[in-house]
Amino acid sequence: MEENKQKVIVIIGPTAVGKTKLSIEAAKRFNGEIISGDSMQVYRGMDIGTAKIKSNEMDGIPHHLLDIKDPTDAFSVQEFQELVVQKIDDITKRSKTPVIVGGTGLYIQSVLYDYQFSDVSSDDMLREELTALASQYSPEFLHNKLKDVDKESADRIHPNNTRRVIRALEIYHTTGRTMTEYLRENKQQPRYLTALIGLTMEREMLYERINQRVDIMLDEGLLEEVTALFNNRIDDCQSIQAIGYKELYDYLRGNISYERAVDLIKQNSRRYAKRQLTWFRNKMDVRWFDMTNALEFDEKMEEIFHYIAGKLLLKAK
Repeated sequence: MEENKQKVIVIIGPTAVGKTKLSIEAAKRFNGEIISGDSMQVYRGMDIGTAKIKSNEMDGIPHHLLDIKDPTDAFSVQEFQELVVQKIDDITKRSKTPVIVGGTGLYIQSVLYDYQFSDVSSDDMLREELTALASQYSPEFLHNKLKDVDKESADRIHPNNTRRVIRALEIYHTTGRTMTEYLRENKQQPRYLTALIGLTMEREMLYERINQRVDIMLDEGLLEEVTALFNNRIDDCQSIQAIGYKELYDYLRGNISYERAVDLIKQNSRRYAKRQLTWFRNKMDVRWFDMTNALEFDEKMEEIFHYIAGKLLLKAK
């Protein structure tokens, strides 16, 4: 029954659209605690490039799933799902409201719809074979194999994210179904009573904000942050495939100029924002709010909070 489900506020949208500010205000208004829904903010020492909230910006609101992994650790959607479900239980038991905020669509979807990832067993021999192919030829070679059988997953997974490419191919070869089909068939009824808020913005303004954010990150020391990881030989792992890190790694390796790296960070960030919006619009039942006019932000927040209160039958502070 709907009334017996745990209540969860979820705030999604592309990078640089204003999710952080809204999440803080929502947590204050509805007695909430924030759970990061970003797959890269879990990593310690990767703060600037992941736009991780600073402690002095939290305004006393507890934040969860930040800085829980070393950059050399793998982090999967299944692990994210398990951790977030635990956090929601814990926060709800303390009579607080969980507020999930982030932009990693598949990760958030896995929590809300209770995907069962453990159903597909691993095939160690196949993994070794695919890993060898990626090493012998290139990650792109493996990615093209995935594109041949599951274009939608290939479009979603970056060619350099070999671990996820291999998992998608493993699901296909083990079940005879693509990862896309598997996730679609596994989609259950929503696990929670959810107010799913999507923030959007006129595209030109969003892209301008993304470009400005990259400049600010560089001013705040992004290159120094990446150089520290590079000098510590953090290499060939999932974390440094994040936008902002992989491009500057190419610069530090001498493959491209600094100016080219910066241009690529901006370009890849804009493309990622476009993919985020496409994912959220096609995959999730979202109530969208246009945040283009910054002068109306506070007014928009009141409209959003009115929607949340009505949807979840919550009393605002």
